[in-house]
Amino acid sequence: MITKQEIRESTWKYLSENKLGRFPFPLQNRIPNFKGAEKAAQFVTLMPEYKEANVIKVNPDAPQLPLRTQIIKDRKVLLVPTPRLKAGFIMIRPEWVPIGEEKKAASLSHMKTYGKEIALSDLPPIDLFVAGSVALHKDGRRVGKGEGYADREYAIIRELGNPDVPVIGTVHSAQLTDAELPKDPFDLTVDWIATEHELIKTNSTYEKPNGIQWDLVTEKELEEMPVLREIWELTRRKE
Repeated sequence: MITKQEIRESTWKYLSENKLGRFPFPLQNRIPNFKGAEKAAQFVTLMPEYKEANVIKVNPDAPQLPLRTQIIKDRKVLLVPTPRLKAGFIMIRPEWVPIGEEKKAASLSHMKTYGKEIALSDLPPIDLFVAGSVALHKDGRRVGKGEGYADREYAIIRELGNPDVPVIGTVHSAQLTDAELPKDPFDLTVDWIATEHELIKTNSTYEKPNGIQWDLVTEKELEEMPVLREIWELTRRKE
């Protein structure tokens, strides 16, 4: 079976060699930005699940900027995880963003100016979850950049009582793989894939994380991600 890292390396290489990526470069070791990201975002906005959603969580990476921008334009609440989850999530409400400044507000460098970091206890119910990916299988299996943050983010919202919600990945069609990907129990899978050409329903049979697997959380992670310690304390207080 091919490893996740081999899939990452081959995907980054293919996108680079075929000039399918775009700024920021290099594409390696990140969620790669791709040509057609706007079209992929547009497919998402046509989904009934998107139209009915009030609060949408989206990763902070460059290829999802068009979608984050449109979420604000569509007067929905945008939630973006802070880098390495050090401070939880940033919430951007549409009424906080002047008309015409949606793209700036949705950018990683300016979102804190328009939004605010919120305590986990103030996290609103999330209706839709968008995850960045390096590669996706049409059955829903996902390969991220290897740090496990999307998996952990979904586990966090479930641990806090959020119901299971649809997960979407937006990628270039060249990031789709037929390889037999390994799947760990804590891996997040996607229900929908949007590319520059189409919207794909994965009909995934894999279970998503339903909470944090505390036995896998290290002391180092608790130190580097204060949000984990906060969740531990929040959930224990409820018991």
